[in-house]
Amino acid sequence: LSGNARNCLLTGSPDSYRNFTGKGLRCLLDVPNTEAYRNHGSGRFCSQSSQPLGEKIPSLQISSLGQLPHHFPAWNNQIIRSFHTSPSLQAAPVPLFWIIVKPAQKLFAIILGRSIRKWWKALPPNKRELFKESARRNKWKILLGVSSLGVVFVMFYFTHLEETPITGRARLMVFGKEHFRELSQMEYDMWMELFKSQMLPKTHAGYQVVETIVGHLSESNKDIPQVSALKWVIHVVDEPAVNAFVLPNGQVFVFTGLLDAVSDIHQLSFILGHEIAHAVLEHAVKKASLVHFLDFLSLIFLTLIWAICPRDSLAVVGQWVQSKLQEFMFDRPYSRTLEAEADKVGLQFAAKACVDVRASSVFWQQMELAEAMEGQPKVPEWLSTHPSHENRAEHLDRLIPEALKIRESCNCPSLSGPDPRLIFRLNMQHLLELAEGREAPNSTKQDTSKPKLDFPH
Repeated sequence: LSGNARNCLLTGSPDSYRNFTGKGLRCLLDVPNTEAYRNHGSGRFCSQSSQPLGEKIPSLQISSLGQLPHHFPAWNNQIIRSFHTSPSLQAAPVPLFWIIVKPAQKLFAIILGRSIRKWWKALPPNKRELFKESARRNKWKILLGVSSLGVVFVMFYFTHLEETPITGRARLMVFGKEHFRELSQMEYDMWMELFKSQMLPKTHAGYQVVETIVGHLSESNKDIPQVSALKWVIHVVDEPAVNAFVLPNGQVFVFTGLLDAVSDIHQLSFILGHEIAHAVLEHAVKKASLVHFLDFLSLIFLTLIWAICPRDSLAVVGQWVQSKLQEFMFDRPYSRTLEAEADKVGLQFAAKACVDVRASSVFWQQMELAEAMEGQPKVPEWLSTHPSHENRAEHLDRLIPEALKIRESCNCPSLSGPDPRLIFRLNMQHLLELAEGREAPNSTKQDTSKPKLDFPH
């Protein structure tokens, strides 16, 4: 977090990370020195910090706002893929028993459905007619049985609803939190074994930056029981991947690729606040509970598919269609909901820590710009487990006024300098004008088959 790497605007994206290099590299945005971490008091939402964060990181200075650059040198693009602010694996897997039993349940449903189909085919025509006649005579009993089964599932769902901490939203909780504490420790051991040779020492500057920011976030939000109850332990991994995640037991993992990617401590604070929010809101337990509940319901449909389809090949296609419908209608939308919730709560955490919360949406605009620079087609949001960068930035922009009020209630110093969102837009406009100016003299030689870059304004 020093030099050009600290201040550079074009940092990367959750799906493709851009490292711009070359002679005379200039960054597009210098963040104004807002002294945003100097928390001089406590308010209605706040907890007094023991020491201002700005004093805790003397080596990490935020540059003053300069003039818009008049010239942008050429750069080379190096792409590092798969940036996730959460781990690609679920932070806390479902209990081990259900991990083992889940394939056996599906296999049992397939065997049962296939056996029913074979039994029906083997019946003589007269017995089939007798069976159909019996079903028609007892249709009300059958309907009552199916309805009773549906009532059982509905009762199970509503009797396992709990209130989400902080947000107060209702959530399905099938598994006990104690199971996830044990599994979090198991996953922690797995990550430590995987990265044991890449862990930065506590004396490293990058480690100290992360430790200070996490400590300041937790200290500023210690009035929240779920924050103060966890012991936050820092691990910084010397790995170029742009990644960070927090396990449900408070183990924080940050990769050095993320430290190089963020423009300033405000963006890093928001990202870490987002990840802490995942742990505080117990999203791993919520996601595992919903997945388990839906998987159990899907066993009924899986049995019906294998019983009704006349051939195994059609049953395989039907099973695939069912799994995709569940994934795109329930699993992925729910994951996007959890991400949006973590953004909201993480922004509140950052506001109480006197962070410049306006930098949060700039971060995702940077991600959007990096994808536009690469010329990749935009993936529809419904195909992803995360909101699109554009929608995420817009969602944060809607939340920022409320976060600024929380920040003000905590007696934080006023934000000095222009809004970083405005600076970003001005720099993007200036960059676009320069790009158009370069293209104009060569317009006759321009390859019309090559698409123009679509820069966001």
